[in-house]
Amino acid sequence: MILSSTESSPTPSLRTASHRSLDLGVIGNCAFSALIDKMGCIVWSCLPRFDSDPVFNALIDTSDHASLWGIKIEKYERSEQFYEPNTAVLRTCLYDINGQGIEITDFAPRFYSRGRYFRPTTIVRRVKPLEGAVRITVQLRPRFNWGQLPPIITQDSHYIRYVGPTQMLRLTTDAPLSYIASEQQFLLDREANFIFGPDEILTADIKNIVHDFEQNTIQYWREWSSRLAISLEWQDAVIRAAITLKLSLFEDTGAIIAAMTTSIPEAPNSSRNWDYRYCWLRDAFFVVRALNSLSEVSTMENYLRWLQNIVLRSKGGHIKPLYGIGLEESLPESIVEHLDGYRGQAPVRVGNQAYEHFQHDVYGNIILGAAQAFYDRRLMRPAGLSEFEHLESVGEHAYKIYKQPDAGMWELRSRARIHTSSVLMNWAACDRLAKIAHTLGLLKREMLWRDRADKIREYLLDNAWNEARGAFAESVGGRDLDASVLLMAEVNMINSKDPRFISTVEALERSLCDGPYMRRYEAPDDFGKPETAFNICTFWRIDALARIGRREEARVIFEAMLASRNHLGLLSEDTHPVTGEMWGNFPQTYSMVGIINCAMRLSVPWDSVI
Repeated sequence: MILSSTESSPTPSLRTASHRSLDLGVIGNCAFSALIDKMGCIVWSCLPRFDSDPVFNALIDTSDHASLWGIKIEKYERSEQFYEPNTAVLRTCLYDINGQGIEITDFAPRFYSRGRYFRPTTIVRRVKPLEGAVRITVQLRPRFNWGQLPPIITQDSHYIRYVGPTQMLRLTTDAPLSYIASEQQFLLDREANFIFGPDEILTADIKNIVHDFEQNTIQYWREWSSRLAISLEWQDAVIRAAITLKLSLFEDTGAIIAAMTTSIPEAPNSSRNWDYRYCWLRDAFFVVRALNSLSEVSTMENYLRWLQNIVLRSKGGHIKPLYGIGLEESLPESIVEHLDGYRGQAPVRVGNQAYEHFQHDVYGNIILGAAQAFYDRRLMRPAGLSEFEHLESVGEHAYKIYKQPDAGMWELRSRARIHTSSVLMNWAACDRLAKIAHTLGLLKREMLWRDRADKIREYLLDNAWNEARGAFAESVGGRDLDASVLLMAEVNMINSKDPRFISTVEALERSLCDGPYMRRYEAPDDFGKPETAFNICTFWRIDALARIGRREEARVIFEAMLASRNHLGLLSEDTHPVTGEMWGNFPQTYSMVGIINCAMRLSVPWDSVI
């Protein structure tokens, strides 16, 4: 089944920035990305990389100066949108009241050429008439410096150049340049091709280039998808999630971003607006593990290149919870005052103050993210003794600080506790080091790390359990509940059939669940009590239910989460339990990870049908 959407609207002009939604498609090529709405309008794209200035920012700018790239048809009535199956090539069809229409094809080139992956920071669009001839208007309005600066525009016989303070962008097209420059409506009676990106001269006919780029990009993604070891059930959902995770890789360094946007509120009018265009070690681990479960290990190999730099730089000391995709350590948070935000819900933040936090689960996430490299014989560069010794320095710090309070995985800004999830990951660091040492034949190191892991496990099981709540609490000695404790079974600290874990699942359901959805925690934070459900927590619940034997319930909830995706199969960070609407940054890697993990756990096996 191919997910798609049909949408009707009186006129395109009614789809203003104040009516923006997360019914968006994503294109990209592991260098940059762009988000495209149901009308075929590019409303978000940062160039030349994920964390750069948004050249198109209409997703978070409701003013008349919003930057976008729209293609409108006269007498618009409805639209359809879908991906070319098993690819990141997006097609949008717009129809007028007479049933005539156009098809917009959008993609970012990615394919193997001349011994490397060709992934230019280039958006390719092709527009062709479907029935009859229609009149279209092309609105190409890039801006710079977060929308403050219009470009200096120059025009030649075959291209338009848009000049900003730090970059020059070029549109090359075989459509009439005069109409593009003036946003003049014109008759589309033949295919029109557009290439937008660096200020470079094309070396061949644009139509042939666009055709070759499209066919090669489609072939790349279909070959990539064909190698995935997917579940029998929910195959389309898994493939789309996997492609989306792959698109979140910044291949130049190996970093994996948490999401492609900034400042989409976690809930309406909540001010919970954050910039997620960076690499959280926690999120990256979950992405790597999900793709590994599909036998897609190249992302892990790329990520480990980036991670090794972090480990070596730390020299056995403090490691930040997130870094820039180019290994930037400082990500100072500021507010873009002139932008009014998604649906007018400011603030728009750039940078993330969490880089200053102490989040102690990071050490376990590092070692968990690297562990498979010591066992997987398919890797081009399998890990060995040298890599183990570097990871031991991370483990030493994890053991040193496991009883110290931190901001926790939810990045609380004004409260420090000894969080259960942090101690859990400190245990995971020591536990996996013991197992790796065993694999490498290092008996003394194995015994050392096993002893440390056992001490942490005993400490956590004794001190995080709250008898009155009948559950493991969110912190040592605490009583509040937190969905992150469900990871205790996922990382194998506790047997899922342990009565304490089963009781914890039941307590969390009573306290945190709104129907199929699950919130992160029950205690108020800096902004009050959370209003929306955090999608990854719902997926953790599904996993836990399957583990404790409530498999049919897990399947029902999983189907509800699949129904919460947008028309193209994508999820943001949060779901509103009343309206079902998506909130939070988009597309959220955590959420796409959950789709893969739950499908793999809940699907009937292949050998049941073949």
